[in-house]
Amino acid sequence: MQVTIVPCLKDNYAYLVRPEGAGVCAVVDACESAPIERALDELGLRLGAILATHHHYDHVGGNEALAHKFPGIEVFGSTYDRGRIPSQTRFLEDGETIETVGLGFRCLAIPGHTLGAVAYVGHGAVFTGDTLFAAGCGRLFEGTPAMMFESLTKKLGSLPDDTRVYFGHEYTANNLRFAAVVEPDNPHVKEKAEHVAAERARGGYTSPSTLAEERLTNPFMRSDSAEKLGELRALKDNF
Repeated sequence: MQVTIVPCLKDNYAYLVRPEGAGVCAVVDACESAPIERALDELGLRLGAILATHHHYDHVGGNEALAHKFPGIEVFGSTYDRGRIPSQTRFLEDGETIETVGLGFRCLAIPGHTLGAVAYVGHGAVFTGDTLFAAGCGRLFEGTPAMMFESLTKKLGSLPDDTRVYFGHEYTANNLRFAAVVEPDNPHVKEKAEHVAAERARGGYTSPSTLAEERLTNPFMRSDSAEKLGELRALKDNF
């Protein structure tokens, strides 16, 4: 699977995904249409599907324009988000498998940030939207600490160490600063922070991470209880 990162808005990421060398792709989280259309033109690609991780506007703001430009494309999202994701045509249940643009994905319900959050798992990768970030997790806008704990440690935590984690925002440097405060003796946090600073200075992206890295550096994935995760999230909200 080829993945092309498309920066959108202030700090969002959309992802163009396709089989190696294919001319048709899907986009994970169509944050806004213009940068996605530019990337499609530059790469000579046609859009065949939209995979939405959740309903927030900064992840679906381009849906309608893209669905209009590419008539008949499928727009995937959680069944919970019916009426909340523009142009949605497919309504996904937890554990459902889908096939689109020549790629297969398993859909995991990962509530916490929102109640309809979905991860798309396949081809050695997972697209996590705003549930799991590098060294962080999303704010609990609709879900509970218990939901987020289950989503991070049981659902996403069940995936192999080498799974590439493609997340929704470039928050990594700030997340690592927080991780260094709550785990000051964690050498892996310091090492990753140095790598991230160098990558960002070069104008690079910190996506993808891997689940192995998250197990070592992400204080939310390293939480041993929902209560602890809730305490960390409250601290992070005011960090």
